[in-house]
Amino acid sequence: MASEASAREFDVVVLGGGTGGYSTALRAAGLGLAVALVERDLVGGTCLHRGCIPSKALLHAAEIMDGIDEGAKRWGIGATVPSVDAAALGATRDDVVNRNYKGLLDHLHHDGITVVQGSGRLSSARSVTVTGTPDGVVELRARRGLVVATGSRPRELPGSPSDGEVILTSDDATRSTRLPGSVLIVGAGAIGVEFATFYRAFGAQVTVVEALDTVLPGEDPDVSQEMARALRRKGITVHVASQLADVERRAPGISALVRDARGETRVEAEVLLVAIGRVPVTDGAGLDELGIALDRGYVVPADWGRLETNVPGVHVVGDLLAPPSLALAHASFAEGLLVAETLAGLSPAPIDYAGVPRATYSLPEAASVGLSEPAARARGLDVVVNRMPLGAVAKGLIYGQGGMVKLVAEKDGPVVGVHLVGPHVTELIAEGMLITNWEALPREVAEWIHPHPSLSEAIGEAHLTLAGRRLHQQAR
Repeated sequence: MASEASAREFDVVVLGGGTGGYSTALRAAGLGLAVALVERDLVGGTCLHRGCIPSKALLHAAEIMDGIDEGAKRWGIGATVPSVDAAALGATRDDVVNRNYKGLLDHLHHDGITVVQGSGRLSSARSVTVTGTPDGVVELRARRGLVVATGSRPRELPGSPSDGEVILTSDDATRSTRLPGSVLIVGAGAIGVEFATFYRAFGAQVTVVEALDTVLPGEDPDVSQEMARALRRKGITVHVASQLADVERRAPGISALVRDARGETRVEAEVLLVAIGRVPVTDGAGLDELGIALDRGYVVPADWGRLETNVPGVHVVGDLLAPPSLALAHASFAEGLLVAETLAGLSPAPIDYAGVPRATYSLPEAASVGLSEPAARARGLDVVVNRMPLGAVAKGLIYGQGGMVKLVAEKDGPVVGVHLVGPHVTELIAEGMLITNWEALPREVAEWIHPHPSLSEAIGEAHLTLAGRRLHQQAR
């Protein structure tokens, strides 16, 4: 236990400096509270250093590669790529990350947040003991409350742990400068699909194996089907309702057996990427000892409106939260704001997780918000649906990547779900977020004029059709 001399008091102490943790700290400081932020690695967490930011930087490079290929095949532009400097690719990725990181450090410093480098552990409902700091063991006491934001790590394949060279997690892949000639990806969620299109853009032979019946299994079935078609058009082999068995290391990579209802297929690849989800990080944080309720390692709040645990004064944000939290960076930002405002004595609105956009930054992209068609029907809603191909508008034809807009609305009621597949639809989903969260009726959205030609026009036209004012969309 730290001595009295090494104890310091703050209004709020945050354990974990990822998106949930640092957003809590920034908002709390902005409300005039004294804040300490404890981080044993780098502030910014997985998203900034090993996840969202480096992977999207790499995917931008992949989009450029796809554009060169499209130029040659569709537009008569005789460009070729004689080589790719993987080291330069990695250097640009790292520069993007480092510039974001430096900006975050400056922001934290400017807002007067005390960043404590070390490993923190809850020693009571109002204190965190930090080891490994430059000052030795330090005790941080919180007058108003503690916030736990220790994040998550990639789930590994049983029996085939990551080695960082041949068997990779997403953390490994985002930091690698290697462009393998063949890749086997286990898991067809957002991470698996994103990396499948990244590696394929750089010429790799890619095989994806998914245990469930569809790719992007958490999305609306029409989104999953559209994405599966897009992957196959790219030459990516997709096995759904399949299991990986008998993974063997064989130089220069791995050999694995893919098993489904039809039989077995042997797949060999230079790299095996495991993208089967993430698990919460609670080791050594002292949650068990404090009696905080956990479910399979996730923290279950006693009060979702305050994100407060069953131990009064201890709040939780980010990937540690059990469902319906989404383990998405932008959801973590919202959770951080909510908890900071709660600790400052305000009364923020609870988070409606159905209203949080979901985005997959593959090539093409997928994005959604609100209820899928099956989820809406499961709630007993009488729904009407409109599915419009992006090729029904001129900009969709120009891009030539296929895709669709799908709307799910209550009959004679508001739009409850917007689902998109296509180029840059992660930029378009913000409109869907406003539509669903403001409970707009199709006729209300149809009143507003979208620019022509644009991809956003497809969202407007899909609402026109639901409102009985069909323009370019053909009757089905």
